[in-house]
Amino acid sequence: MAVVSVYCIFANAAEAERIGRIVVEERLAACINILGPCRSIYCWQGAIETAEEVPAILKTAARQVDGLIARIASLHSYQVPAITVWPIDKLLAGYAQWVEESTR
Repeated sequence: MAVVSVYCIFANAAEAERIGRIVVEERLAACINILGPCRSIYCWQGAIETAEEVPAILKTAARQVDGLIARIASLHSYQVPAITVWPIDKLLAGYAQWVEESTR
């Protein structure tokens, strides 16, 4: 059973919580860890932008990752949300089992 982390940036904590709750309820993710606000600097439509955003890390079974990405993108307020998948090399067997069971 392969488990991955999905890193995503949200416009604010309320959006992260709203989307996180939906994808956990739909069993696309086992959990979401919503982190504190961060300062982002990026180029958007030819201009350098600065914004306060909220990063989050979701854990899911690898078999669910495409559905999870699509669902987050469909609910997200950004036109092009930053959603990246990070492989997990090692984790406790019990945790992997919990993620697997939570995403069935």
